[in-house]
Amino acid sequence: MKPSVIADTGPLYAAVDIDDIHHSRAQAELTQLAKERRGVIVVYSTLLEAHALILRKLGIATASEWLNEILQSGALANPSVEDYLNATMKLAAMPDQAITLFDATLAALSTRLNAPIWTYDHHFDVMRAKVWR
Repeated sequence: MKPSVIADTGPLYAAVDIDDIHHSRAQAELTQLAKERRGVIVVYSTLLEAHALILRKLGIATASEWLNEILQSGALANPSVEDYLNATMKLAAMPDQAITLFDATLAALSTRLNAPIWTYDHHFDVMRAKVWR
């Protein structure tokens, strides 16, 4: 299996929106990922979250084009029930942190798949998840 990263919503969105402050960074990182021959795994919950954001901010045409590109890549993953349970345990262990179930689930899946997360969100560092930089 080729080495992969699990994409968080931030970089996926930034790669599409030329006005996003992280757009150039996301584009450079996509180039680096290709150079390293790493796959980009998109978890279904991230797909839903990113699509909603792109649809709301960039419109129907951009959202449809983006969705088609992601679906054609075939690198989609679905968290297991165990991933969700591990995520809720992470949240319970950090009651003072505003970490979303989206992020905790990605961290749990990252552990199970031994794949780092491509993200700009500091919450993954707080959860001690492996992050691709």
